[in-house]
Amino acid sequence: MRQSSFLLLVINGGMMMIPIKKAYGYVTRINNGVTQVLVFQHPIREAGIQIPKGTVKPQEDAYQAVMREMKEETGLENFHVEKLIAEDFWENADGAIHNRYFYQLSVSNVPDEWDYQPTGGGDEEGLTFHFFWISSEHEVQLIKGHGDYLNMIFT
Repeated sequence: MRQSSFLLLVINGGMMMIPIKKAYGYVTRINNGVTQVLVFQHPIREAGIQIPKGTVKPQEDAYQAVMREMKEETGLENFHVEKLIAEDFWENADGAIHNRYFYQLSVSNVPDEWDYQPTGGGDEEGLTFHFFWISSEHEVQLIKGHGDYLNMIFT
C-alpha cells in the first residue's frame, strides 16, 4: 500500500493549517464466534475509553504508523493489518485539523484484559492503560471521534 506524499493546507477561518496525521487501530479478534474490538480505559478519567492511536511521524506513512502505535500502546506483537477502512479530516477540540486513518487489524491468542504502560513516551510516559474487549458498537462510550467507524466493524 503506497501513499503519495503531498502537502494539504486547510483553510480554517482565514488561516492555513497543515493537518496532523493520526493513525487509529480497530484491533479485532473473534471470541466464541463474536467479533470484538480492543479498547482501553485511560488512567486520566477525562481521557475516557479510547482505541489505540497515535501521530504519524514525518518519515512514516499511516500504515507504518499504525503498526508502530499498536505495539507501543498495547504491547501486542502478533497482529495483522487487514485494511484501511476510512480516511477523513476532523477538527479536534483544540482547533487542530487531523487527517485520520482508521485501520482494521486482527489478532488472536490474546488475553481478555490486561494492563500495559505505553512505550512511546511523551504525554503517556508513566501511565498504565487497562485494555479490554467490546462486542458491540454501543457497549461502552468511547471518547469523541474514536467510535466514528465502529459500525464498519460491527456490521
